[in-house]
Amino acid sequence: MTSYVLRRLLFLLLSLAAAMVVLFFLLRLLPGNAANALLPLDATPEQIAAAEAALGTDRPLWQQFFEWAGQMARLDLGESFISQLPVLPEIAVRLQVTVPLTLMSFVIAALLSVGIGFVAGYRADRWYGTALSGFSQLGVAVPVFWVGILLVWVFALGLGWLPSGGFPRRDWAYPGAALTALILPVATIVIVMSASMSRYVRSATIDVLGSDFLRTSRALGATSGEAMLRHGLRNAAVPVIAILGIELATTFLGAVVVESVFTLPGLGTMLLTAIAQHDYPNIQGILFISTVFVLLVGCAADIIQRVVDPRLRTSLSGNR
Repeated sequence: MTSYVLRRLLFLLLSLAAAMVVLFFLLRLLPGNAANALLPLDATPEQIAAAEAALGTDRPLWQQFFEWAGQMARLDLGESFISQLPVLPEIAVRLQVTVPLTLMSFVIAALLSVGIGFVAGYRADRWYGTALSGFSQLGVAVPVFWVGILLVWVFALGLGWLPSGGFPRRDWAYPGAALTALILPVATIVIVMSASMSRYVRSATIDVLGSDFLRTSRALGATSGEAMLRHGLRNAAVPVIAILGIELATTFLGAVVVESVFTLPGLGTMLLTAIAQHDYPNIQGILFISTVFVLLVGCAADIIQRVVDPRLRTSLSGNR
Protein backbone atom coordinates (compact mmCIF):
# COMPACT_ATOMS: atom_id res chain seq x y z
CA MET A 1 0.00 0.00 0.00
CA THR A 2 2.82 2.41 0.86
CA SER A 3 4.56 1.82 -2.46
CA TYR A 4 1.30 2.43 -4.31
CA VAL A 5 0.75 5.72 -2.49
CA LEU A 6 4.27 6.85 -3.40
CA ARG A 7 3.76 5.86 -7.05
CA ARG A 8 0.41 7.62 -7.09
CA LEU A 9 1.95 10.80 -5.69
CA LEU A 10 4.70 10.64 -8.33
CA PHE A 11 2.05 10.25 -11.02
CA LEU A 12 0.25 13.24 -9.50
CA LEU A 13 3.35 15.41 -9.87
CA LEU A 14 3.94 14.26 -13.45
CA SER A 15 0.30 14.95 -14.31
CA LEU A 16 0.56 18.42 -12.83
CA ALA A 17 3.72 19.15 -14.85
CA ALA A 18 2.04 17.98 -18.07
CA ALA A 19 -1.06 20.04 -17.27
CA MET A 20 1.08 23.14 -16.78
CA VAL A 21 2.66 22.72 -20.20
CA VAL A 22 -0.70 22.23 -21.91
CA LEU A 23 -2.31 25.07 -19.98
CA PHE A 24 0.41 27.58 -20.80
CA PHE A 25 0.71 26.92 -24.50
CA LEU A 26 -3.00 26.46 -25.21
CA LEU A 27 -3.73 29.85 -23.69
CA ARG A 28 -1.34 31.41 -26.17
CA LEU A 29 -3.48 30.03 -29.01
CA LEU A 30 -6.42 32.22 -27.97
CA PRO A 31 -7.13 34.96 -30.53
CA GLY A 32 -6.30 38.49 -29.49
CA ASN A 33 -3.47 40.27 -27.77
CA ALA A 34 -3.24 40.85 -24.02
CA ALA A 35 -1.59 44.22 -24.63
CA ASN A 36 -4.75 45.51 -26.35
CA ALA A 37 -6.60 45.46 -23.03
CA LEU A 38 -4.25 48.16 -21.75
CA LEU A 39 -4.49 50.42 -24.80
CA PRO A 40 -7.14 52.50 -26.57
CA LEU A 41 -8.68 51.26 -29.80
CA ASP A 42 -6.61 53.70 -31.88
CA ALA A 43 -3.26 52.60 -30.38
CA THR A 44 -0.30 52.78 -32.71
CA PRO A 45 1.98 49.81 -33.45
CA GLU A 46 4.67 51.50 -31.35
CA GLN A 47 2.31 51.71 -28.36
CA ILE A 48 1.32 48.05 -28.79
CA ALA A 49 4.97 47.00 -28.93
CA ALA A 50 5.73 49.02 -25.79
CA ALA A 51 2.80 47.41 -23.95
CA GLU A 52 3.92 43.92 -25.01
CA ALA A 53 7.43 44.67 -23.73
CA ALA A 54 6.01 45.88 -20.42
CA LEU A 55 3.93 42.71 -20.04
CA GLY A 56 6.73 40.45 -21.23
CA THR A 57 4.61 38.88 -23.97
CA ASP A 58 7.10 39.85 -26.65
CA ARG A 59 9.66 37.33 -25.39
CA PRO A 60 9.96 33.76 -26.74
CA LEU A 61 7.28 31.41 -25.43
CA TRP A 62 9.78 28.99 -23.93
CA GLN A 63 11.32 31.81 -21.89
CA GLN A 64 7.89 32.94 -20.67
CA PHE A 65 6.98 29.36 -19.75
CA PHE A 66 10.05 28.66 -17.63
CA GLU A 67 9.65 31.98 -15.84
CA TRP A 68 6.01 31.12 -15.09
CA ALA A 69 6.88 27.56 -14.01
CA GLY A 70 9.46 28.97 -11.60
CA GLN A 71 6.81 31.26 -10.15
CA MET A 72 4.43 28.33 -9.71
CA ALA A 73 7.13 26.38 -7.87
CA ARG A 74 7.36 29.30 -5.42
CA LEU A 75 3.53 29.50 -5.21
CA ASP A 76 3.76 32.93 -6.82
CA LEU A 77 0.90 33.29 -9.32
CA GLY A 78 2.15 36.64 -10.57
CA GLU A 79 0.27 39.91 -10.98
CA SER A 80 -2.77 40.71 -13.08
CA PHE A 81 -2.07 42.47 -16.39
CA ILE A 82 -5.13 44.67 -15.88
CA SER A 83 -5.31 45.53 -12.17
CA GLN A 84 -1.60 45.03 -11.41
CA LEU A 85 -2.65 43.25 -8.20
CA PRO A 86 -1.22 39.90 -7.03
CA VAL A 87 -3.28 37.01 -8.36
CA LEU A 88 -3.07 34.68 -5.33
CA PRO A 89 -4.77 37.02 -2.80
CA GLU A 90 -7.55 37.72 -5.30
CA ILE A 91 -8.10 34.00 -5.84
CA ALA A 92 -8.15 33.49 -2.06
CA VAL A 93 -10.94 36.06 -1.77
CA ARG A 94 -12.95 34.44 -4.57
CA LEU A 95 -12.53 30.99 -3.02
CA GLN A 96 -14.49 32.23 -0.01
CA VAL A 97 -17.53 31.96 -2.27
CA THR A 98 -16.61 29.03 -4.54
CA VAL A 99 -15.38 26.62 -1.86
CA PRO A 100 -18.46 26.87 0.43
CA LEU A 101 -20.71 26.63 -2.63
CA THR A 102 -18.88 23.52 -3.82
CA LEU A 103 -18.62 21.74 -0.47
CA MET A 104 -22.17 22.40 0.71
CA SER A 105 -23.59 21.30 -2.63
CA PHE A 106 -21.44 18.19 -2.72
CA VAL A 107 -22.18 17.03 0.83
CA ILE A 108 -25.94 17.48 0.49
CA ALA A 109 -26.03 15.92 -2.97
CA ALA A 110 -23.89 12.96 -1.87
CA LEU A 111 -26.18 12.20 1.07
CA LEU A 112 -29.30 12.49 -1.07
CA SER A 113 -27.92 10.48 -3.98
CA VAL A 114 -26.77 7.61 -1.75
CA GLY A 115 -30.22 7.37 -0.20
CA ILE A 116 -32.12 7.78 -3.46
CA GLY A 117 -29.85 5.48 -5.42
CA PHE A 118 -29.87 2.74 -2.79
CA VAL A 119 -33.66 2.73 -2.48
CA ALA A 120 -34.05 2.86 -6.27
CA GLY A 121 -31.79 -0.18 -6.64
CA TYR A 122 -32.86 -2.14 -3.55
CA ARG A 123 -36.54 -1.67 -4.38
CA ALA A 124 -36.27 -1.61 -8.16
CA ASP A 125 -39.35 -3.84 -8.39
CA ARG A 126 -41.55 -1.40 -6.46
CA TRP A 127 -43.32 1.67 -7.84
CA TYR A 128 -41.34 4.10 -5.71
CA GLY A 129 -38.07 2.52 -6.87
CA THR A 130 -39.12 3.11 -10.46
CA ALA A 131 -40.23 6.67 -9.62
CA LEU A 132 -36.84 7.49 -8.05
CA SER A 133 -35.07 6.04 -11.06
CA GLY A 134 -37.21 8.25 -13.32
CA PHE A 135 -36.31 11.29 -11.23
CA SER A 136 -32.62 10.62 -11.73
CA GLN A 137 -33.05 10.28 -15.49
CA LEU A 138 -35.00 13.54 -15.66
CA GLY A 139 -32.45 15.39 -13.54
CA VAL A 140 -29.58 14.37 -15.80
CA ALA A 141 -31.42 15.63 -18.88
CA VAL A 142 -32.05 19.12 -17.45
CA PRO A 143 -29.23 21.73 -17.87
CA VAL A 144 -27.97 23.20 -14.61
CA PHE A 145 -28.49 26.80 -15.73
CA TRP A 146 -32.15 26.06 -16.55
CA VAL A 147 -32.69 24.67 -13.06
CA GLY A 148 -31.12 27.82 -11.60
CA ILE A 149 -33.33 30.12 -13.69
CA LEU A 150 -36.41 28.12 -12.69
CA LEU A 151 -35.57 28.35 -8.99
CA VAL A 152 -35.01 32.10 -9.28
CA TRP A 153 -38.35 32.50 -11.06
CA VAL A 154 -40.24 30.54 -8.38
CA PHE A 155 -38.54 31.37 -5.07
CA ALA A 156 -37.07 34.83 -5.77
CA LEU A 157 -39.33 36.53 -8.30
CA GLY A 158 -42.55 34.64 -7.58
CA LEU A 159 -42.60 34.02 -3.84
CA GLY A 160 -39.95 36.56 -2.83
CA TRP A 161 -38.50 34.23 -0.21
CA LEU A 162 -34.86 34.34 -1.32
CA PRO A 163 -32.54 36.74 -3.18
CA SER A 164 -32.22 36.17 -6.92
CA GLY A 165 -28.46 36.62 -6.86
CA GLY A 166 -25.49 38.53 -5.51
CA PHE A 167 -23.44 38.12 -2.35
CA PRO A 168 -22.80 40.35 0.72
CA ARG A 169 -20.11 42.96 0.10
CA ARG A 170 -18.23 41.91 3.23
CA ASP A 171 -18.46 38.23 2.32
CA TRP A 172 -18.80 36.15 5.50
CA ALA A 173 -18.84 39.04 7.96
CA TYR A 174 -22.58 38.37 8.12
CA PRO A 175 -22.91 34.56 7.93
CA GLY A 176 -26.71 34.61 7.81
CA ALA A 177 -26.83 36.84 4.75
CA ALA A 178 -24.06 34.83 3.06
CA LEU A 179 -25.81 31.51 3.65
CA THR A 180 -29.10 32.96 2.42
CA ALA A 181 -27.41 34.09 -0.79
CA LEU A 182 -26.10 30.55 -1.34
CA ILE A 183 -29.39 28.70 -0.81
CA LEU A 184 -30.61 28.85 -4.42
CA PRO A 185 -27.16 28.22 -5.98
CA VAL A 186 -26.63 25.22 -3.70
CA ALA A 187 -30.13 23.90 -4.44
CA THR A 188 -29.45 24.22 -8.17
CA ILE A 189 -26.30 22.11 -7.98
CA VAL A 190 -27.84 19.62 -5.56
CA ILE A 191 -30.81 18.87 -7.82
CA VAL A 192 -28.63 18.17 -10.85
CA MET A 193 -25.80 16.40 -9.01
CA SER A 194 -27.98 14.16 -6.85
CA ALA A 195 -29.89 13.04 -9.92
CA SER A 196 -26.64 12.19 -11.69
CA MET A 197 -24.93 10.41 -8.77
CA SER A 198 -28.02 8.45 -7.74
CA ARG A 199 -27.91 6.63 -11.09
CA TYR A 200 -24.46 5.26 -10.29
CA VAL A 201 -25.46 4.32 -6.74
CA ARG A 202 -28.52 2.52 -8.09
CA SER A 203 -26.39 0.63 -10.63
CA ALA A 204 -23.84 -0.36 -7.95
CA THR A 205 -26.63 -1.54 -5.65
CA ILE A 206 -28.22 -3.71 -8.35
CA ASP A 207 -24.83 -5.24 -9.21
CA VAL A 208 -24.25 -6.17 -5.58
CA LEU A 209 -27.76 -7.59 -5.14
CA GLY A 210 -27.14 -9.96 -8.05
CA SER A 211 -23.66 -11.04 -6.89
CA ASP A 212 -22.68 -14.58 -5.92
CA PHE A 213 -21.23 -13.60 -2.55
CA LEU A 214 -24.50 -12.01 -1.47
CA ARG A 215 -26.49 -15.09 -2.47
CA THR A 216 -23.98 -17.28 -0.60
CA SER A 217 -24.36 -15.14 2.51
CA ARG A 218 -28.14 -15.47 2.30
CA ALA A 219 -27.80 -19.24 1.85
CA LEU A 220 -25.72 -19.42 5.03
CA GLY A 221 -28.59 -17.95 7.03
CA ALA A 222 -28.04 -14.19 6.92
CA THR A 223 -31.03 -11.97 6.34
CA SER A 224 -31.16 -9.69 3.31
CA GLY A 225 -30.29 -6.67 5.44
CA GLU A 226 -27.44 -8.44 7.26
CA ALA A 227 -25.93 -9.68 4.00
CA MET A 228 -26.06 -6.22 2.48
CA LEU A 229 -24.60 -4.60 5.60
CA ARG A 230 -21.75 -7.09 6.04
CA HIS A 231 -20.76 -7.74 2.44
CA GLY A 232 -22.71 -5.51 0.07
CA LEU A 233 -21.94 -2.00 1.24
CA ARG A 234 -18.16 -2.24 0.93
CA ASN A 235 -18.34 -3.74 -2.56
CA ALA A 236 -20.91 -1.19 -3.70
CA ALA A 237 -18.85 1.65 -2.25
CA VAL A 238 -15.82 1.06 -4.50
CA PRO A 239 -17.32 2.37 -7.79
CA VAL A 240 -19.33 5.00 -5.92
CA ILE A 241 -16.16 6.49 -4.38
CA ALA A 242 -14.71 7.01 -7.85
CA ILE A 243 -17.91 8.70 -9.00
CA LEU A 244 -17.99 10.92 -5.91
CA GLY A 245 -14.44 12.06 -6.66
CA ILE A 246 -15.37 12.91 -10.24
CA GLU A 247 -18.53 14.73 -9.14
CA LEU A 248 -16.66 16.78 -6.53
CA ALA A 249 -14.14 17.92 -9.14
CA THR A 250 -16.92 18.58 -11.65
CA THR A 251 -18.83 20.67 -9.12
CA PHE A 252 -15.78 22.81 -8.44
CA LEU A 253 -15.09 23.33 -12.13
CA GLY A 254 -18.76 23.78 -13.03
CA ALA A 255 -19.24 26.55 -10.47
CA VAL A 256 -18.57 29.02 -13.30
CA VAL A 257 -22.04 28.37 -14.74
CA VAL A 258 -23.91 28.63 -11.44
CA GLU A 259 -21.96 31.70 -10.36
CA SER A 260 -22.86 33.38 -13.64
CA VAL A 261 -26.58 32.62 -13.19
CA PHE A 262 -26.61 33.99 -9.64
CA THR A 263 -23.95 36.72 -10.15
CA LEU A 264 -21.77 35.35 -7.37
CA PRO A 265 -18.27 36.88 -7.04
CA GLY A 266 -16.53 33.52 -7.10
CA LEU A 267 -13.71 31.92 -9.02
CA GLY A 268 -15.87 31.27 -12.09
CA THR A 269 -16.82 34.91 -12.50
CA MET A 270 -13.19 35.92 -12.12
CA LEU A 271 -12.21 33.42 -14.82
CA LEU A 272 -14.78 34.69 -17.33
CA THR A 273 -13.62 38.27 -16.80
CA ALA A 274 -9.97 37.30 -17.18
CA ILE A 275 -10.66 35.42 -20.43
CA ALA A 276 -12.51 38.41 -21.88
CA GLN A 277 -9.54 40.66 -21.02
CA HIS A 278 -6.80 38.17 -22.03
CA ASP A 279 -5.41 38.54 -18.52
CA TYR A 280 -3.00 35.58 -18.69
CA PRO A 281 -1.80 35.66 -15.05
CA ASN A 282 -5.36 35.50 -13.74
CA ILE A 283 -6.39 32.78 -16.19
CA GLN A 284 -3.29 30.70 -15.51
CA GLY A 285 -3.60 31.14 -11.75
CA ILE A 286 -7.26 30.08 -11.67
CA LEU A 287 -6.73 27.10 -13.96
CA PHE A 288 -3.61 26.06 -12.07
CA ILE A 289 -5.48 26.05 -8.74
CA SER A 290 -8.38 24.18 -10.36
CA THR A 291 -6.03 21.61 -11.88
CA VAL A 292 -4.31 20.99 -8.54
CA PHE A 293 -7.70 20.51 -6.89
CA VAL A 294 -8.91 18.03 -9.52
CA LEU A 295 -5.70 16.01 -9.40
CA LEU A 296 -5.73 15.89 -5.58
CA VAL A 297 -9.35 14.73 -5.55
CA GLY A 298 -8.57 11.98 -8.07
CA CYS A 299 -5.52 10.86 -6.10
CA ALA A 300 -7.50 10.78 -2.85
CA ALA A 301 -10.32 8.79 -4.48
CA ASP A 302 -7.86 6.18 -5.79
CA ILE A 303 -6.24 5.75 -2.37
CA ILE A 304 -9.58 5.53 -0.55
CA GLN A 305 -10.75 2.86 -2.99
CA ARG A 306 -7.79 0.68 -2.06
CA VAL A 307 -8.40 1.24 1.63
CA VAL A 308 -12.04 0.15 1.25
CA ASP A 309 -11.39 -2.83 -1.05
CA PRO A 310 -8.32 -4.95 -0.08
CA ARG A 311 -8.46 -6.75 -3.45
CA LEU A 312 -7.23 -3.61 -5.20
CA ARG A 313 -4.07 -3.57 -3.07
CA THR A 314 -2.83 -6.76 -4.69
CA SER A 315 -3.92 -5.96 -8.22
CA LEU A 316 -1.41 -5.44 -11.00
CA SER A 317 -2.05 -1.70 -11.01
CA GLY A 318 -1.52 -1.19 -7.31
CA ASN A 319 0.24 -4.17 -5.87
CA ARG A 320 1.04 -4.09 -2.16
